[in-house]
Amino acid sequence: MDTAAQYDRIITRCQHLFIKKTTDYGTAWRIMRLPSITDQLYIKAQRIRTLEEKRVSRVGDSVVDEYIGIVNYCVIGIMQLELGNTGEANLSAAEVAKKYEQAIDETKTLMFDKNHDYGEAWREMRISSLTDLILMKIYRVKQIEDNEGHTMVSEGIKANYQDMLNYAVFALIRLGLADTQP
Repeated sequence: MDTAAQYDRIITRCQHLFIKKTTDYGTAWRIMRLPSITDQLYIKAQRIRTLEEKRVSRVGDSVVDEYIGIVNYCVIGIMQLELGNTGEANLSAAEVAKKYEQAIDETKTLMFDKNHDYGEAWREMRISSLTDLILMKIYRVKQIEDNEGHTMVSEGIKANYQDMLNYAVFALIRLGLADTQP
């Protein structure tokens, strides 16, 4: 399978879960401020790293589940950046699906631009390195948030969310999720 098809299969699974949760919970995530979203990403990435190191899980969620969570929390972050956290709290599932797709379309375009320049180097990387890159991006976002969004030469929060989302998709592809049925 080519990268575009694999990427799309991963995103379809992530989005289906996201929309199902939207149906169950509504858009409760709209209450979250960006630092809270960043902390949720940190919890998921740190758990993956712990599982990679200890190789034993005492709770049900797998590494795959955590990477899917990273994809979806990154989408939440991108949507919150667009919507702000003081706007309409209740969005319809159809509106959420549309905004999800918009966030993914832009992020996928960024991935293809970077893949062109890097030659799909991620395919040769260890999955643990993708986890570490996500954690590094989280620490960068935390610093930008601590600086109240101001950067001197660095990309902003959205670009970091997009990179983390793409790294999580790469990890899911490497873990074989794109090769299984949803």
